[in-house]
Amino acid sequence: MGRKKITVVGAGNVGATVAELLVLKELGDVVLVDIVEGLPQGKGLDLNEMAPVEGYDALVTGTNGYDETKDSDVVVITSGAPRKPGMSRDDLVEINQKIVASVTEQVAPRSPNAILVIVANPLDAMCTVAHRVSGFPRERVVGMAGVLDSARMRYFLADALQVSVENITAFVLGGHGDTMVPLPRYSTCAGIPIPELLSEEAIAAIVERTRHGGAEIVKLLGTSAWYAPASATVEMVEAIIRDKKKILPCAALLQGEYGIEGLFIGVPVKLGSGGVEQIIEIRLTEDEAAALKKSAAAVQELVNLLK
Repeated sequence: MGRKKITVVGAGNVGATVAELLVLKELGDVVLVDIVEGLPQGKGLDLNEMAPVEGYDALVTGTNGYDETKDSDVVVITSGAPRKPGMSRDDLVEINQKIVASVTEQVAPRSPNAILVIVANPLDAMCTVAHRVSGFPRERVVGMAGVLDSARMRYFLADALQVSVENITAFVLGGHGDTMVPLPRYSTCAGIPIPELLSEEAIAAIVERTRHGGAEIVKLLGTSAWYAPASATVEMVEAIIRDKKKILPCAALLQGEYGIEGLFIGVPVKLGSGGVEQIIEIRLTEDEAAALKKSAAAVQELVNLLK
């Protein structure tokens, strides 16, 4: 058995950091693709020259084409225009639809058995694009959003409680945007429900900060975050490559689950070598269900913008 093969499309901040984390964890050899000549080749060579120091044998191949991606086990699509201050994820629909469609047209025929992990924004709509263009079954197209949103919420909760982030679990459902649905009721600290540890006001502030976590970083940096998104992406890839059967909040195509039909929405899924191996339905209160329905409506508006 040779090493697994993982393609990362886009060698910008997110893509290059994904490639770095993938080789540090030795999840497989990485093909780093970008349209900018010299960029993926240079970053790939730099990562290969880091290998003797860090002690990994995974290799990175940088390329401007797609032939090197043939027979990839997983393809991560990060390419697309990043958000700029004042931009919503919605503003990116038209620009990034063309990019994600073009990339999918290139990778899908070369790796017909791959699992596609979509990172480009607006996330839920871009998953729809990749699914339509690839023709892959819904199990093999999945979006990275919930892991990131939950990680942000976990950090905010740990900071508020002054405990280790490892003690915190958090749950975020819905679209990757301002209508996402953080669920404090399903979030815990060392198994203790968060509502038993923090006031309603403190929880409400954390929920609001989680919803705008991406925009907060865009405002500070002038561009999108990359460390946490890359790390969240790699957690998903690791669950797939190592067949961990790990339950993670991801954007999956719902076909009746949660009363939603034909939309990619963030829900808890079991991720393994088959991709989305199970969509887990949890009981929601009336308010939570209404918030998820509102989030789904916002995603539908984005999908309606697709050409």
